[in-house]
Amino acid sequence: MAPDRIERIAAGVFSVMVDNRREIIYVAGSPRDRWAAWNGNVYRVIPDTGTRSEQHVSPIGPAAHSLVAPMPATVVSVLVTPGARVVKGESLILLEAMKMELPIRALGDGTVKAIHCRAGDLVQADQELVELE
Repeated sequence: MAPDRIERIAAGVFSVMVDNRREIIYVAGSPRDRWAAWNGNVYRVIPDTGTRSEQHVSPIGPAAHSLVAPMPATVVSVLVTPGARVVKGESLILLEAMKMELPIRALGDGTVKAIHCRAGDLVQADQELVELE
């Protein structure tokens, strides 16, 4: 399904219209190692090798789950505490990568079970940040 319209909102942030539905895509990384985060999934493209490889992180369902860093980043702030009730789409952690802020949002309603990072931490891709139940 091809997008109806793509609009650059800010550095590394794009609005994509598909079937009258607006989606936000975050893009970060160097020209040799590009990452995109969209709808709970992470994609990686390495264009200069002549091949395109996508690493897809499956969306996590509504059961107990962990939220992970989609790419190497710095934790700017932790917006929740253990025991807090959260709703789908609520920002829990704010990361910064390549001078771009990336909110880590709840994929569903739940309760924060544990937090595995703090402001100022350097985190790697796929590092667990928050456990929800």
